[in-house]
Amino acid sequence: HVLTVDAHAALQRVSGDIELVRAPGMVEALREVKDAGEIAILRLACEAADSALKDLVEAGGLRTGRTEKEVARDLESRMLDHGADGPSFETIVATGANSAIPHHRPTDAVLAAGDFVKIDFGALVAGYHSDMTRTFVLAPVAQWQRDIYDLVATSQRAGREAVVPGATLSAVDRASRQVITDAGYGEQFSHGLGHGVGLQIHEAPGINSAAAGTLLAGSVVTVEPGVYLPGRGGVRIEDTLVVGSDTTHTPELLTRFPKELAIL
Repeated sequence: HVLTVDAHAALQRVSGDIELVRAPGMVEALREVKDAGEIAILRLACEAADSALKDLVEAGGLRTGRTEKEVARDLESRMLDHGADGPSFETIVATGANSAIPHHRPTDAVLAAGDFVKIDFGALVAGYHSDMTRTFVLAPVAQWQRDIYDLVATSQRAGREAVVPGATLSAVDRASRQVITDAGYGEQFSHGLGHGVGLQIHEAPGINSAAAGTLLAGSVVTVEPGVYLPGRGGVRIEDTLVVGSDTTHTPELLTRFPKELAIL
């Protein structure tokens, strides 16, 4: 399903009398469950991202006066220092009102006191991707920011706890989304809960309210709820996890950077 017309015609010519049959999603389905070697590489990718963000924060890289683009470049450079081959995708750094845009691209917007700063990023190692989001506040912090952050953190914890082998994908999404909906912010959580991660940054399975299927032991997925308040700011908290086995239901957390609200 990703062949060009020309490539398909060339394949048809060399196949002779062999009948070509569509098999959409077959490769993606085979890749959904990771083997031990793949998980080991994904651990390295997540460790590189964790270490880079830790270095950025400890060096004062999240401070007023810097631009979103400067922070993104700084973080991507630090991932290289920790063994990454590059970023998993274009790093998202979103400050202030921009943090209410779920997939904002970094601009020359300047970090300012009282801003949420949302960072969604990952490291690429040996072809495998990590994915993590953390949201910070540049002091002073307002009560509404604490409230929204605590709500998303509670929702994210509920989502992680629902990640067990055999769970339906829609039920995992619902476990996290219901927390936000019950608090009156359902319309401000506008995307799916998560997705598979591996050789591509987005792969099977998709975890959302309309998803069919179940979680498979050994698959690697994200859990990333968010609440986005236009014109004010938003929070997303995202981890990458390995779905546990049938005997050990607890997922392995690969992204270990702390999730407590950090006021910088």
